[in-house]
Amino acid sequence: MKFFTKPRKLILAIESSCDETSVAVIEDQTKILSNIVASQIDSHKRFGGVVPEVASRHHVEEILLCMEEALEEANILTEELSAVAVTYGPGLVGALLIGISAAKAFAWANQLPLIPVNHMAGHIQAANFVRPLEFPLIALLVSGGHTELVYMKENGSYQIIGQTRDDAAGEAYDKVGRVLGLSYPSGKEIDELAVKGKDTFNFPRAMLREDNFDFSFSGLKSSFINTVHNAEQRAETLVKEDLATSFQASVIDVLVGKTIRACQTYPVKQLVVAGGVAANKGLRERIQQEVTEKLTEVTVVIPPVALCGDNAAMIGSAAFVECEKEVIADLTLNAVPNLSFEAI
Repeated sequence: MKFFTKPRKLILAIESSCDETSVAVIEDQTKILSNIVASQIDSHKRFGGVVPEVASRHHVEEILLCMEEALEEANILTEELSAVAVTYGPGLVGALLIGISAAKAFAWANQLPLIPVNHMAGHIQAANFVRPLEFPLIALLVSGGHTELVYMKENGSYQIIGQTRDDAAGEAYDKVGRVLGLSYPSGKEIDELAVKGKDTFNFPRAMLREDNFDFSFSGLKSSFINTVHNAEQRAETLVKEDLATSFQASVIDVLVGKTIRACQTYPVKQLVVAGGVAANKGLRERIQQEVTEKLTEVTVVIPPVALCGDNAAMIGSAAFVECEKEVIADLTLNAVPNLSFEAI
């Protein structure tokens, strides 16, 4: 690979697609020398969700500090780097532009190649930090903005075989959490409540029996909200733990059911589960159990919880794949907020 002409293969990676400012230094795709993440959760919590303008301002304040800290923690000099990688989509346009501007300036000042990375590819490639990817594979991507099943015949080849038609799973978690009076982001709290209750409400499992791999969570969200509001109008008190259990059971049944069927339909050696919702303990346990029982030839790979959320380490790992394809951007690189795998 022409990018790696120095003794060590080192990439400085930048991620700023939403509400995390992150910079990492990655060596040989699988070794994390540093992975700095400046979270904005406390700033957005009072609004009950991410405010794009607030996110952008925080990125401006944090990006250079994160870059300096990442290089210092990795004990790497700028001249040792082989390339700079940056998320250019999908995400919030203002937030993306902060990271892209910083990456372009750093690459130009230090005469380094600039590697554009799809944020969702980064989530998949985070599995490299657990074990090498084996192809063909299927990846279940579940986050606040995306729910997709992606088939990969080979590294760097991404084919969406199923996706949400409305709300993403993570988005449904946040909206349900707001109804329950939980703090943002509410996925972790719902997961913790779910183990304490019973599935007494039997919420709908949308599209579970349909002959496709697409998802839909808007009906589940509406059913949940209507159940809570109707109870409030009748002055009834519902058990919060049971609501959480019933909601999560519906989400997991659909995610796991569709994923298992996809793995039975396509020839795969590996199943990767990635994205912010992949940190959900209930989902991790259930999908491992189902694969063990029904897909004995398939290996499940789930990144550690710390690498499920947005972080630059995963962007650095994905950048090595782009380097193999000799993908390089010039200084006209722009944000693509609606970037999809078809655009690669």
